[in-house]
Amino acid sequence: MSQDRKQKNRTNEKGFRKTAKSILQYYLKYPNKTLNHKQLGTALQYTNAKEKQHLIKVLSRLAADDSLIEVSPGKFKLNMEKNMLVGTIDFTSSGAAYVIVEGLENDIYIPKGETKNALQNDLVQLVVHKTSKGRKPEGSIVKVIQRNRMQYVGVLQIIADRKYGFVVVEGKSMPVDIYISKENLNHAQNGDKVVCNVVGWPEDADSPFGEITRVLGKPGEHDVEIHAILAEYGLPAAFPKEVEDEAHNLDTSITADEIARRRDMRDVPTFTIDPKDAKDFDDALSFRTLENGNYEIGVHIADVAHYVKPGTLLDEEAYKRATSVYLVDRVVPMLPEVLSNFACSLRPNEDKYTFSAVFEMNHKAKIIKSWFGRTVTHSDRRFAYEEAQEIIEGAEGDMKNEILALDKLAKILRKERLKDGAISFDRLEVKFNLDAEGNPINVYFKESKDANKLIEEFMLLANKKVSEFVSLNKKGNPNDKTFIYRIHDDPDPEKLASLKQFINQFGYGLELGDRKKTTASINKLLHDVKGKGEENMIETLTLRSMSKAIYSTENIGHYGLAFEYYSHFTSPIRRYPDVIAHRLLQHYLDGGKSVDKETYEDKCEHCSQRERLAADAERDSIKYMQVKFMDKHVGEEFEGVITGVTEWGIYVELPQCRAEGLVRLRDIHGDHYVFDQKNYAIVGQSSGKTYQLGSEVRVKIVRADLEKKQLDFELIE
Repeated sequence: MSQDRKQKNRTNEKGFRKTAKSILQYYLKYPNKTLNHKQLGTALQYTNAKEKQHLIKVLSRLAADDSLIEVSPGKFKLNMEKNMLVGTIDFTSSGAAYVIVEGLENDIYIPKGETKNALQNDLVQLVVHKTSKGRKPEGSIVKVIQRNRMQYVGVLQIIADRKYGFVVVEGKSMPVDIYISKENLNHAQNGDKVVCNVVGWPEDADSPFGEITRVLGKPGEHDVEIHAILAEYGLPAAFPKEVEDEAHNLDTSITADEIARRRDMRDVPTFTIDPKDAKDFDDALSFRTLENGNYEIGVHIADVAHYVKPGTLLDEEAYKRATSVYLVDRVVPMLPEVLSNFACSLRPNEDKYTFSAVFEMNHKAKIIKSWFGRTVTHSDRRFAYEEAQEIIEGAEGDMKNEILALDKLAKILRKERLKDGAISFDRLEVKFNLDAEGNPINVYFKESKDANKLIEEFMLLANKKVSEFVSLNKKGNPNDKTFIYRIHDDPDPEKLASLKQFINQFGYGLELGDRKKTTASINKLLHDVKGKGEENMIETLTLRSMSKAIYSTENIGHYGLAFEYYSHFTSPIRRYPDVIAHRLLQHYLDGGKSVDKETYEDKCEHCSQRERLAADAERDSIKYMQVKFMDKHVGEEFEGVITGVTEWGIYVELPQCRAEGLVRLRDIHGDHYVFDQKNYAIVGQSSGKTYQLGSEVRVKIVRADLEKKQLDFELIE
């Protein structure tokens, strides 16, 4: 075929796609109409004979591939089944979007202007347009099936002498401003940070209509910004009165009748190890040496299910929240304080109802015997992690023999886990010391030491063994009992390959093979980057290459822990899935039959979604406090590491507080820099100077925006 002929065919195909898209978009406005070519020609303003002839040809092709149905000669209607898909919409910063459709390999691109009245994460119905071979599919939104959320937080801008206003929402969660009529301002003033509900989006309106439900205050003030984070994620600031009343009316006494129904372990030496500022103590350990020389180790967990019964207001509220949320200056608890900090909390020198996993273990940490059931315990001592760590490092202290014996066993358990293919992510947590007003005085990093790992190993052991106990019969074969698992899928091979390619630039390697070879190589990488400038960046990228752990009734094991069976059992004060695990374990201990899987899968999905939301809120609160901490350093210069490279700039992290800020491309002077996506870099077009992911740079803080939780940097040559 000649070059001219090929060019003509390409031009014709392009013309077909353009006309086909116009036709389908018109039908989407009137999906039930039957139209002929004359009616369509008038609607699309195809006036001359050549355009009309072209229109007839396109209609025939659309009917031939079932995009349209020819209901009678020359009359067509939209084939709804052929064209429609359903998925979740994800907006980009430009206003365009992608729709993620389950089962489709590629997301559907939605150009700006084709998103109709959809908002971030809405469930939408869309039509897919024909594209040329090799191009990614494109579509248009037809309608919103289900709103992801109705409540938004933003700043009110009042227009035209208080007649109406708009709420401006930061980020891509709301791609347009929300229109607020005069009647729906509810006494809010210009510039206030507010909470508003979307009440509708008329077909002919450019913006959704909203109603202000709460005025938070002036942007930038501490309490205003923290309450904005709570409102942004739909987190309640307090419990409903009826829930508090129900909690206060509970009988929280320890009775002789209830003790008689439990294993009494109050005479066994028992203690807790928690953060020094903790108030809710979920778990305790007991330890004693048996006559045969073996150890009896009890992992005792607060028996929340004893107090929180199905069908009560307490249970409904706990399920709705599904998790406690730990912001930098406060906790949003899953349970009212009378339970979380008092009745359920395993406080020292108090008898408590507990649910326990009790193990007989030899000195090599091999389990000889296990027992699971309800107990009553008495904590003899409350340790902060720092106190227990001092004892492990040689200091004298209470229960020294017990702590040292448990530490030795924990180290054996950890070594075996890593040998089996577990991944060791010992990430530093950013923490703040705050003054009475909630302002950050200083920042520090919480490091996981032996005392933390002691508790972690025995909690992991209990979680694993409870899961195995429910899921396996006496011969060790799987049974059909429905249970709630904490699962972690294998990582995406493409993400691991990308990680391997990236770290090669820093002189690190990654061996990809079977599970043990891969995880051993990942552990070596995490060990090798310790203390290096690129440590946090490579740890973050490695973490992102992993799948996300979720709750499910379908057990596929836990990749990161290298456990075939794993559930959450040890934190019922702050996690609802643990409450479910307690109830199901007791149900099966009582000889109950398997429960309905579908019902519990719905609970798993809800708990996973709430956990993601809580993690996002916690991250936002840390970012806010980092920006607030650095606000007093505006104008000062710092050394940093490039942790992100984009087409609009580079992100630089300051090691002192792990705060990240943006250097915009347009603000880098002396050359024109362009984004080199392949090499994670920006490159000067004249000088060839390169700023790459992982490079060390010097920056000056030029702006700290508390409202946007954003630092702006200037690059210092």
